[in-house]
Amino acid sequence: MTTARQFPSYPIEVEFPDISQFAQGNIGIPYLYHFDSKEPGQHVMINAITHGNEVCGAIAVKELLELNVRPRKGKLTLAFANVDAYLKFDPSNPDSSRYVDQDLNRVWTQEILDNEALDSSELRRARELRPVIDDVDYLLDIHSMHERCAPLGVCGPTQKGLEFAISQQVPEWVIQDEGHPEGCRLRDYADFGRSDSPKNALLVECGQHWEAVSVDVARDSSARFLMSFNIIEQSDLPEHWVKPLEASHQKVVEVTEPVVATSMNFEFKNDYFGLETFAEKGIIIAEQDGFPISTPYSNCVLVMPSLRQLKPGVTVVRLGKLQETIERGEH
Repeated sequence: MTTARQFPSYPIEVEFPDISQFAQGNIGIPYLYHFDSKEPGQHVMINAITHGNEVCGAIAVKELLELNVRPRKGKLTLAFANVDAYLKFDPSNPDSSRYVDQDLNRVWTQEILDNEALDSSELRRARELRPVIDDVDYLLDIHSMHERCAPLGVCGPTQKGLEFAISQQVPEWVIQDEGHPEGCRLRDYADFGRSDSPKNALLVECGQHWEAVSVDVARDSSARFLMSFNIIEQSDLPEHWVKPLEASHQKVVEVTEPVVATSMNFEFKNDYFGLETFAEKGIIIAEQDGFPISTPYSNCVLVMPSLRQLKPGVTVVRLGKLQETIERGEH
């Protein structure tokens, strides 16, 4: 008989804000706001609460709306994605509001979205957002993590995605990956994930879901994203939104393989929280159904390990190889 797992309990350091005043939206889509400067430029979008318990993006988008930020050129879309999940957040069971019926960040393929036989709260919302997203040139998708880990920029598998992440200068750690076997992320949807399209997207994991620093990362990432396309100037935001760069380089990790649970009988060998780096090949990091799982190469990095959502078919950790460090500087 398997004993019940004990997970770290993180304090909820930030308040989940009331976003009901944004329910109507401004172009007929609930909780979505679109602004057109009528000047030439890119259509950029900041998306928050793809998962209902990831509050940092909600705070950043709410504040952008309250600050009446408008694009100086191009178009700007600000969205609260999975509002139904967000509204069921319960501090006594804070992981339960990740989604209502299914993970909104695993449905982004034409085959799923066009299949009228499929239905869920998340699919209905994805279909509602889709016409606007199809017009977006550059997307920032704000997320947070189950465990306390340094922020990550997740750029997908393409060279254009990596170059985009590096151009943003934050976060310090950049994860180049193929996504998840369970389904396609918004970051990889359609032209965002195609090498031959100029459209691009970056997913930022800002920190642990409820730690205050994750809000700082969400603001900083949003500000740099908007400034990089000249959508706004730094003077359009409060001074504290843009943080000084604390490290001189960004670190790039190429994910080579996911570790996917095949049963509930999976255990890590130690308490891992993310970015643990193993210098040697062959170090056992976990056991599944009695068989060891070991590092496949030297300088192996664990990317977002967590058993909180454990069930067969779910990725419990991704294994990545530390590739390079890239010098960065202020804009």
